[in-house]
Amino acid sequence: MTTPRPVECWLTDMDGVLVHEDTIIPGAAEFVAALVRSGRRFLVLTNNSIFTPRDLKARLRASGIELPEQSIWTSALATAQFLDDQRPGGSAFVVGEAGLTTALHEVGYTMTERDPDYVVLGETRTYSFEAITKAIRLIEAGARFIATNPDVSGPSQHGTLPATGSVAALISAATGRQPYYIGKPNPLMMRSALNRIDAHSESTVMIGDRMDTDVISGLEAGLRTILVLTGSTRPDQVDQFPYQPTRVVDSIADVVPLVGELRPLDVRAAEAEAR
Repeated sequence: MTTPRPVECWLTDMDGVLVHEDTIIPGAAEFVAALVRSGRRFLVLTNNSIFTPRDLKARLRASGIELPEQSIWTSALATAQFLDDQRPGGSAFVVGEAGLTTALHEVGYTMTERDPDYVVLGETRTYSFEAITKAIRLIEAGARFIATNPDVSGPSQHGTLPATGSVAALISAATGRQPYYIGKPNPLMMRSALNRIDAHSESTVMIGDRMDTDVISGLEAGLRTILVLTGSTRPDQVDQFPYQPTRVVDSIADVVPLVGELRPLDVRAAEAEAR
């Protein structure tokens, strides 16, 4: 076995790792401050396509986390980049909010209901039956089906909300067409983030709270992974998966001491420390 390369760059999920909705998770502000202080390249990732990076920066600041706007990478940005690579200057019918429409406008896409190249489905708290019906008919007419992320549900202060994956399933049932998902667990999201900060997979760590999105997408992109137990995946669920993270920690507070280190992060080191 080869010795892992030292950690030079960090990717981290946002919800469940740094915050719960608008409530900061203890250690999150210290973690981000340590990254900024160390000069390490990093990105905060989210599958949520509702908000622009500027919106998210403001929300995180209100929670107590100071983060540069350019250090936020959303599934909406990754989707816009993908479509710009596939079909520059194309057109799309979008079911989503400002985070997605803004990202598509910025790469030169035209929003239209008339013979679009793509139907792009994103996150919104106000899914319209009329817009979903329009999306179904455009897909039946030949538009390609793209979705920002496969999450079937999301949290809110009042309980579970249907998310992009649930609405995509509805559209797929009506059209017989499956979408191409851009966000996690597609490793494309990881690769686009790595390219964004000019990072190499072998010297980057991905932190997340979900085995089925954060950890698997990190693994498939060649990154080492850290699972925090402050979000979706419970401790008793970890061993049920056929793949495992490099480390499992209680919270992001346990990662803060690792940020300033250049030594390799691997399972053997973690096991030695535990002994």
